[in-house]
Amino acid sequence: QVHLVESGGGLVQAGGSLRLSCAASRTIFSFNAMAWYCRAPGKQRELVASITSTGTTNYADSVKGRFTISRDNAKNTMSLQMNSLKPEDTGVYYCKAEGAPYAYWGQGTQVTVSS
Repeated sequence: QVHLVESGGGLVQAGGSLRLSCAASRTIFSFNAMAWYCRAPGKQRELVASITSTGTTNYADSVKGRFTISRDNAKNTMSLQMNSLKPEDTGVYYCKAEGAPYAYWGQGTQVTVSS
């Protein structure tokens, strides 16, 4: 079992930046992958970015070149640097940790980008 807590969300103008953080209650070293998902208003939760235990990253096409995912196994944290934010980036952002056969989710943090 692991408890994930997201932070760093807020209200920002288009073109601005935010840095989201996900803090885990125990070591994340064993998790094969960690990821950020977004649930935009009226939509299903979708993958934004993921990172494996070896550092391989994957991004949704809509955020490539703007967002950067990273993880710090020593500090049990994962981050998402979000630059050049757009109104369509608005949503609740969730942290996910995957360690087969289990997956753990945080409670989410709201990101609102105004035009």
